[in-house]
Amino acid sequence: MPAKTQSKSPKENVIQVLNKARADEIAAILQYMADHYALDDADYGAVAANMKLIAIDEMRHAEMLAERIFELGGMPVAAPSMPAKRGQKIQEALEYAVGLEHQAIADYNEFLEICRANRDSISAKLFEQIIEEEQIHLNYLDNVTEHIRELGAAYLAQIAGGSAEASTPGRGFVAAQGGGA
Repeated sequence: MPAKTQSKSPKENVIQVLNKARADEIAAILQYMADHYALDDADYGAVAANMKLIAIDEMRHAEMLAERIFELGGMPVAAPSMPAKRGQKIQEALEYAVGLEHQAIADYNEFLEICRANRDSISAKLFEQIIEEEQIHLNYLDNVTEHIRELGAAYLAQIAGGSAEASTPGRGFVAAQGGGA
């Protein structure tokens, strides 16, 4: 949904989209951690570990957005844009995550343009960085989802087992893949 920007100052317009993105990032954190726990409990350790790493990336995004909001004199939101969906099976959880990443990329591209229209190139660059990282998440999630769709039980059996412990504490999915901060 496009952000309303007609009656506000340029800075307020930017703060509004930064806060919308922050609320979405907080929602993603909660969703991906819920998925991490459920997938670990279902014995999908490697996928669970990657969901945890993706959640860590989303935490970093939420913090970057908050820092920018503070720089602009705003107050970062602390509530998620939506509650986490719990109790999903692996395919359902991953398909839902794919949808979230697609939506984030679409929204953040719109927010990037709002930042540009309001002459805030720093916030626009922040959205560019986050979009790149969301695309990395999407590529991974889409790949695993497609494998499940095509190979079904054989693929699920192959990825079952193993530890859900993320091997690089404090680092997110993008960093573990050799990119990002």
